[in-house]
Amino acid sequence: MGLSFGVRLLLVLAAALAAVIIGMMTVMLAHWDGARTPACIMRGGAAFGIAMTLMVLVLTSLGALG
Repeated sequence: MGLSFGVRLLLVLAAALAAVIIGMMTVMLAHWDGARTPACIMRGGAAFGIAMTLMVLVLTSLGALG
């Protein structure tokens, strides 16, 4: 695709921001479901990791990152 380094960096930062939002929503939903704080944090971290991995894989498969 031939994107510059700055554009690639912005794409990764946007993916990270979206993954953080997904993780925070997961923590809130787990808390409202009655889970304890460590379980909420673990679920949020897992959701962040999964979302970030999937978004980077999609960007890579589209040719935006490499």
